Amino acid sequence: MASGETPEPAPSIAAAAAELRRGVSRLGRRLRAERRPEALSTNKISILGLLYARGPSTPGDLAAADRQRPQSLTRVFAQLERDGLITRAPDPGDRRQSVLALTAAGREAFAADMAQRDAWLASALAVLNETEREVLRLAARLMDRLAEG
Repeated sequence: MASGETPEPAPSIAAAAAELRRGVSRLGRRLRAERRPEALSTNKISILGLLYARGPSTPGDLAAADRQRPQSLTRVFAQLERDGLITRAPDPGDRRQSVLALTAAGREAFAADMAQRDAWLASALAVLNETEREVLRLAARLMDRLAEG
């Protein structure tokens, strides 16, 4: 192996990674499919979620956190602002920048979207036994660690 290369994972780790990726992808698709037709777009919910978690942020910081270019989200920011879900104010530290923040309506829209998805997931979990639900709770904590890492 050359310097700087990542070693190949053991076959069992690679298989676990593939299985996890497939499961997470399928669950993500299912959660999106369970959303109401009138629900906010995935991009809009993502931005509201970032503002909910991080607090007021610049468009550039939000785009970076969402792994997108700021130009790709310009329309999303404008629509959220037009709909009264976010506000835009000058950045006190850099007047060339603006800072976006959630409004009360934005916070409510985000919470309602999460509650609707949580309700579907709770009903899906009801078919599992307590041991299986505990395994999923542990898996969720481990996935959070992987996502942070």
